[in-house]
Amino acid sequence: MSATPTSFEADRPGPGAPGAGRRGVLTRLYRRDLVGYPPTAQRIGCLAIVVLTTIVLYYMLYVQYAVATSIITHFGMTYRYFVWVSVIGNAIGAFASLLAGLADRWGRANMVVYGLLVASVLVFFGLPNAGGKATYLVLFALVSFVEGIVLVATPALIRDFSPQLGRATAMGYWTMGPVIGSLVVTMVTSHTLDSAGWQDEVRYSGIAGFIVFVVAIVALRELAPAVRDQIMVSLRDRALVEARAKGIDPAASRRGEWRQMLRLDVAGSALAIALFLLLYYAAVGNFVVYFATTFGYSEQRANALANWYWAANAIALVVVGLLSDRLKVRKPFMVVGAVGSIVVTALFAARATHPTTDYYTFAWLFIGIGVFSGVAYGPWMAGFTETVEKHNPAATAAGLAVWGWTVRIVVAVSTAFLPVLVTSVTPLVDHGAQVTAANQQAGPALAIVKQHPQLFAELGKYPAGKAPAALTAQAVQQVGPADLAVVQKAQPQLAVLNAYGAKVQKASEHGPGQWRDWWWICVGGQVLFVPFVFLMAGRWSPKRAREDAEEHEQLVARELAALSAERG
Repeated sequence: MSATPTSFEADRPGPGAPGAGRRGVLTRLYRRDLVGYPPTAQRIGCLAIVVLTTIVLYYMLYVQYAVATSIITHFGMTYRYFVWVSVIGNAIGAFASLLAGLADRWGRANMVVYGLLVASVLVFFGLPNAGGKATYLVLFALVSFVEGIVLVATPALIRDFSPQLGRATAMGYWTMGPVIGSLVVTMVTSHTLDSAGWQDEVRYSGIAGFIVFVVAIVALRELAPAVRDQIMVSLRDRALVEARAKGIDPAASRRGEWRQMLRLDVAGSALAIALFLLLYYAAVGNFVVYFATTFGYSEQRANALANWYWAANAIALVVVGLLSDRLKVRKPFMVVGAVGSIVVTALFAARATHPTTDYYTFAWLFIGIGVFSGVAYGPWMAGFTETVEKHNPAATAAGLAVWGWTVRIVVAVSTAFLPVLVTSVTPLVDHGAQVTAANQQAGPALAIVKQHPQLFAELGKYPAGKAPAALTAQAVQQVGPADLAVVQKAQPQLAVLNAYGAKVQKASEHGPGQWRDWWWICVGGQVLFVPFVFLMAGRWSPKRAREDAEEHEQLVARELAALSAERG
């Protein structure tokens, strides 16, 4: 195969061709196909760029949740409005994922590279300078649209550059993208919020996006359709895959791809993993709010606590990916990870009604959840792409589009439903801090009011300074002019307490139990995941999987020999 052009030769005019030189450089900015499978160094480089792009994109997407309370205060949003910002963003991202199913036709690498540029511009220039909450919603929806496209295009590229026997490791690294993106968010905000506002935190993520875009536009490539539209079990298949590519019609290979992907083992498995990740979605979008309203944590402390989750999850994804590829099986890891995650999440749910639970108890629980969810999810991503390949390797983008659409729809629905079940979160987020401040400032006045409840109830029927003279004289006589002046000075705070105090107190009492119910729903989603593992492609036994790999190598050797004989 030494006559096969290298990646640079494949997408640049020859020395004597018109436009060689400067135009060739410009051509490389949008023509990224590699006609042959790249050398190991370039392949690993492309995989690394895809992972880095994913990390930065999710950093930009998730940073708003880490500074949620600041954004709500800045724009005068209600908590429900902020929730709908996320709901609308995820719904738009879902349909963008379906659009990305056309990536086989448009080019996966271009969608990633230029999608990253658009997202960086929106995040750096748009979101921090939004003139109002409606503008913020529109801009965030546009960022989510880009994310929906990249959500499909990046794992498709990972699949293209990773043979099946290295797929779990590669998918483990890719899955680290959202996880490390979350970790970067919590690490940066927990160390910089003392001196930076929410706008600065958002701009930091935009700067990271611009830096990775410069790397991606120069170095990211993708396989030509005829090469990627085949199953590649190991790197030893390279010569056969490139030889077959000369006789493949990509358009014919993709015929009927959407119908082929609407099967239970593909669409059903996509729904199962979306339900399994309910706790992950809550961690990204609601941990700051949960710990602030239930345990009184600051944004920084809540983000620091989440670091334990993301770090443990990231490490587990890589370690388990390597082990899954070595044993050549996926399903046992999925089941072990799911069962372990169910147990630890149930323990976490049980602590939701105990406000005295300390920080490090939660940290250990998050480590357990992070590890077990990583054990399940990395091998699942590998197994899912292999299930899609079983039906049609040319339909990879379509299969991942079904997965991306399903995940984003589940996120949107669960985000919209959460405030319906956890009704306490709205008054606590909207008025909790206001009521707490009013309580502190109006403490002396409240003590006086409690000593004369009937008198101040009667005075409260009239606007300030409009009470009848006889009633005012009675108040001065009973309370004394000095204490009455204290109460009158605290009227704004007392008005806040009268308007919202009872609602906030009731929400504080019912909040832990409502959150516990939501965490149990997350446990239920993890339970529903388990049966769908049995529908996916792949062996349970490492021994049988090893025998399959050996048989495949023999078939490849025979086919290469036959091709060589035909050419001879």
